[in-house]
Amino acid sequence: MSSAAFLQARLPLYIRLVRLDKPIGILLLLWPTLWALWAASGGWPQWHLIIIFSLGTALMRSAGCAMNDYFDRDFDLHVDRTQNRVLTTGQIRPVEALWVAAALALASLLLILPLNGLVWLLSLAAAFLAVTYPLMKRFFAIPQAYLGIAFGFGIPMGFAAVQYEVPAVAWLMLLANVAWSVAYDTEYALVDIQDDLKLGLKTSAITFGRYDLVMIGLCYAITLGLLAICGGMLGYGLAYGCGLLVAAGLAVRHLYWIRHRERSACFRAFLNNTWFGCVIFLGILAETSF
Repeated sequence: MSSAAFLQARLPLYIRLVRLDKPIGILLLLWPTLWALWAASGGWPQWHLIIIFSLGTALMRSAGCAMNDYFDRDFDLHVDRTQNRVLTTGQIRPVEALWVAAALALASLLLILPLNGLVWLLSLAAAFLAVTYPLMKRFFAIPQAYLGIAFGFGIPMGFAAVQYEVPAVAWLMLLANVAWSVAYDTEYALVDIQDDLKLGLKTSAITFGRYDLVMIGLCYAITLGLLAICGGMLGYGLAYGCGLLVAAGLAVRHLYWIRHRERSACFRAFLNNTWFGCVIFLGILAETSF
């Protein structure tokens, strides 16, 4: 089989491996990155930064999915939602997943070559976080917090790309993203909680136990509180406040949806978090554009 024919046959499988057919993960990574770029720039960032960070987000998320499936390939056999993944079913080999992850990570690193040295250093930390996150569920009681750092590392990188430094507001915004990630990924973890209990995996949904809804609500409140402080530090006003208010309404709706902990409702709430991130971005966009 020629290289072109091989790639044509494997490409649909690789797309499923890295979840390009399910872009919610990319969006949840992208929104905090866009928050940072616009906040750091005080308006529209340079176009090359928007392109680099948008593509880099998609590439690193995709690489993370490949690594996640590589590490979880034995566990995924026993989880209803994941037992048909291409690596789990043997449609691709484990070594292929590693090669796909490596190629995507290398491409994302090449993207940042035109940027400054601080961004390069931060990118190494971001790559380490992306690769090691799948292992956290083995021993860390709330791996969703680690996910929040990994998913939010575009924030300090965005500030570094624009301002050549990472100010305090960037780290506070990253903390807000950690709290948000714990909220939405706990909703996601509720979908698989019975399977995770059988497999002995650790998730925030298991750790929080019967206080899961309270803790999700608290994490949303912490997120909005920290973002409000960020807005004050950046001098934002009414438009940003309206964005946070709409986001608070979305959080309340999510809690209402998941009140009975039904799997479909929890997954629906998780997916709806893209709008939570979006309205916050729209608030920042309004503050910096008009």
